[in-house]
Amino acid sequence: MALNNTQLISYIQEDIEKYQGIMVPVKATLLERTKTRSVNPYKLHPNPDDEFCDPSIGPNYGIISDYVEMIARYQSLKPNVWDASVIVQKIRPDGYMILNGHHRWAAALKTDFKKVPISIVNLTMVSDVENMIKEAQSDKRVSMDMDEVIFCTEGSEDVEKPLPFPWKGFVKGPVRNGIPALFHNLTQKGYDIWLYSSRYYSYDMIWKYFEKYSVKIAGIITGTGRKSKNNGKDRKQTRKLLEAQYRMTLHIDTDTILLTRAKSKEFKEYKIDKEPASEWPRSVYQIIEGINE
Repeated sequence: MALNNTQLISYIQEDIEKYQGIMVPVKATLLERTKTRSVNPYKLHPNPDDEFCDPSIGPNYGIISDYVEMIARYQSLKPNVWDASVIVQKIRPDGYMILNGHHRWAAALKTDFKKVPISIVNLTMVSDVENMIKEAQSDKRVSMDMDEVIFCTEGSEDVEKPLPFPWKGFVKGPVRNGIPALFHNLTQKGYDIWLYSSRYYSYDMIWKYFEKYSVKIAGIITGTGRKSKNNGKDRKQTRKLLEAQYRMTLHIDTDTILLTRAKSKEFKEYKIDKEPASEWPRSVYQIIEGINE
């Protein structure tokens, strides 16, 4: 049955109340995360921490209407009328919690669309960060943004040789040339490597991805850009955990290295020579060697 706006809001509220206190994220298997699937929209559950479910913010009915119109226009061109899959996390007791795609899901409910394409991910949780820190090998670390620093845009020339299927295409763009060697050398120097991404990657898949380059990653935090009422609290808790473990952090950006110390508010910035691009990893490593001395 297609839902009108009033029925949609009632359904969202009822679903949140039904699963309040019993909804628990669980890890999906590799097969579940790699196999393409479509599910009944009633198998998907709204994320109570998402702005979509916040009564003071709520759904954007203009966006929902655009998706409803898209469905009406292209439904005859089955099977795919969606511009992207709804990104979800597997939960207990049943179904999937929406991480990204609430408005597409709402449009499916409003049009009585029977199947919605989903991508299942294992997003990094605070408990995962706790486990990563328990396995930490050092009291100093390097942190890098995967989206801005490590992965390049398609068509870039100075990149690592792409991994074979099924890894090719798993991430958004190839790896910057020299990154695996840089990570290996920094690990040898006693640094733990921590990676961040605003995208909804499965953190364990990113681990396996870099293992293919013979690189050991200590920590991976994904979905940092998600809009959630609890995201600020989670970030604060994560930061406390990291500061308790690491006395020193080097955050490597495209043009600077920022040195911070956990017990001090002082920081020092080092400029990276970006030209030529092929020398960027060497320039980064030389700066860090100087810091170590």
